[in-house]
Amino acid sequence: MNKSTLPPYLRPGDRVLLFDGECNLCHGLVRFLIRADRQGKILLATVQSEEGQAILRWLALPTDRFDSIVYLQQGQHWLRSAAFFQALRQLGWPFHLLAWARFLPQRLADAFYNTVASNRYRLFGRNQGTALPGEHLPGRYLHHRSE
Repeated sequence: MNKSTLPPYLRPGDRVLLFDGECNLCHGLVRFLIRADRQGKILLATVQSEEGQAILRWLALPTDRFDSIVYLQQGQHWLRSAAFFQALRQLGWPFHLLAWARFLPQRLADAFYNTVASNRYRLFGRNQGTALPGEHLPGRYLHHRSE
């Protein structure tokens, strides 16, 4: 892979999930991923972080009002439900079986995702982006490498 094709802060072979650090639902997703991803294959970054903002700009995605997760791997990126399913594919047994849901019609999966995403603060609450799940675990967050 040509290194110049990588977004900022990423190295060849990195798998990164960008999530809303102020969203309680997203924190729950990240806690699940940390438990399920015992080998630490997926790096994490919030969309509000310096790294997340740089990656969003590199992908030409909005940086101010972002209501999707982004999964990046091998020079490709996925949004919304596709990002979630792609991340699930990286997990061990039995979690990667959930990725079979990616065969749902994408319009249906994204419609459900968008409905939840647009109501996530009202339904699950909002935090100040502090005390990120698993932040104490070495190597889980992209910003640990840029310090």
